[in-house]
Amino acid sequence: MTITLPDQTINLPSFLRRSLKAYALKAHIRELGCELQRIGRSRNWFLKANFEQIQGVITFIEDQGEPSWQWLAKLLRAQYCQLSHSALLLIAKRIPQVTVAKLVTQTDCTLAQARSVIDELEGLD
Repeated sequence: MTITLPDQTINLPSFLRRSLKAYALKAHIRELGCELQRIGRSRNWFLKANFEQIQGVITFIEDQGEPSWQWLAKLLRAQYCQLSHSALLLIAKRIPQVTVAKLVTQTDCTLAQARSVIDELEGLD
């Protein structure tokens, strides 16, 4: 059984102007299966991706070390805080021997959110 998390839509203001070597960043984002599109004729873009894809983009940015891409990693990390309880529950089910610390590390959720999810998981056993 595979668990899929819903896609999140994230606005990327002035994406091309803020990112040097944007062609490489766009190519990798699309390789991960994310949808990256310009909003009309504006300079703003949006990214539609699930949790795993967002993690992949952040990992890629951190591995590359390109300073002009760090704003995107920071923006995507901030989206973790907006994960719903049900999304955190689905993520926790995927982590073998999940602990509060592991869940907080992987999702950047609060301790209270992680404890609530772990309590719910243990109640399902």
